[in-house]
Amino acid sequence: MEKKFFQTSIKDSLFTGLIALALFGPIVGLRTVAKNEVLEVHPKWFIVLIIVVVCAVGRFLTNLYVYNRDQKTGIQSSIGKSISNFLDTKGYQIALTAIIFSVIFPFLPFTDRYLMDIAIMMLTYIMLGWGLNIVIGLAGLLDLGYVAFYAVGAYSYALFAIHFGWSFWICLPIAGIFAAMFGVLLGFPVLRLRGDYLAIVTLAFGEMIRILLLNWYQLTKGPDGLTGIPRPSFFGLPFKSFPDEGEQTFHTFFGIEYDPMQRIIFLYYLILVLALITNLFTIKIRRLPIGRAWEALREDEIACKSLGVNPRNTKLTAFAIGAMFGGFAGSFFATRQAFISPESFTFIESAIIVAIVVLGGMGSQTGVVLATVFLIGLIEVFRDFESYRMIAFGGAMVLIMIFRPRGILATRKPTITLEKSSSKWVKNY
Repeated sequence: MEKKFFQTSIKDSLFTGLIALALFGPIVGLRTVAKNEVLEVHPKWFIVLIIVVVCAVGRFLTNLYVYNRDQKTGIQSSIGKSISNFLDTKGYQIALTAIIFSVIFPFLPFTDRYLMDIAIMMLTYIMLGWGLNIVIGLAGLLDLGYVAFYAVGAYSYALFAIHFGWSFWICLPIAGIFAAMFGVLLGFPVLRLRGDYLAIVTLAFGEMIRILLLNWYQLTKGPDGLTGIPRPSFFGLPFKSFPDEGEQTFHTFFGIEYDPMQRIIFLYYLILVLALITNLFTIKIRRLPIGRAWEALREDEIACKSLGVNPRNTKLTAFAIGAMFGGFAGSFFATRQAFISPESFTFIESAIIVAIVVLGGMGSQTGVVLATVFLIGLIEVFRDFESYRMIAFGGAMVLIMIFRPRGILATRKPTITLEKSSSKWVKNY
């Protein structure tokens, strides 16, 4: 049996190497360089050889890992259970430690503007992941157009703030309401769809919103985008280096010297609070009847109907609430960037958010955080290697799906369970 396995694995590895040679040979091996207005071919076959060897060896090691895992059944599940038990016993301590670290992060000695920007971006994706986790992780509805609600929230905030001069705190709930309305608008046509068909329709919905923003020039300025989006203030105190006559700003009110990092730190704490509110809301609503209805719908829609749960209302609430948090994140994105355009809301954004939810473990709040740190952090590590960033991103997803096919944190206790020793329901907090 082992001899046959090794023969098959070697053949599979060689075939993988041939595919890598066919793919990377023309792209990497035959590099063209412009010299004196003439394109010259500079072969880089050594790099191609390294890539082919890495792909072949990686395929063989992957087959070996899968073979050993199949021979030792139960190991993966026991590892998942041990991780789950550890999080159950130490979950509050870990969460409290993470929150404390997040609070003091801007004032640590090694923190600079670059790290703050990365932290703000990661917190934005964490908030988006927690919002989409309601739709995919809890309700089991595959949504590939989540970026549409992100865009609706951003444009709603930008348009109201620019044309009416409303503050961030007024436009924030309005952006969430508009995004929730679009969530319901998406939910009605897909009430009878499941699986791949649901994914295709939601993907089309996201592209429809992007094309609408691109072509409705009178309202959205199309590809030119919206500029001059107002920044949020600290309880009416703007962050300005040179205040107008008689105007109170943040640094003049507190009697400190102006520093551009003050606005960055304020934005960091703003998205941190929004993300924590999203997490707290999700944890609380899971314990309510609507949250248990989402989980029942995810497990079996037919059984859900037989128990008297209305699938229509359950799906619509999941789409609306998930879209609302996407709208909140979009409004923060608009005020942080001060410029938005349809190019900021492409399908790749939806793919990244879905990948965060799936790779983290559907339904797991902690898994979303870990997946965001892993994926977004990996993209930033490879920022200097722009040509290889998406290769690293795709490779990371492949590795996680091989070693943790159900996500980083695949095991999660249901919100409510029935004890074996009695007929009492026990809530898992």
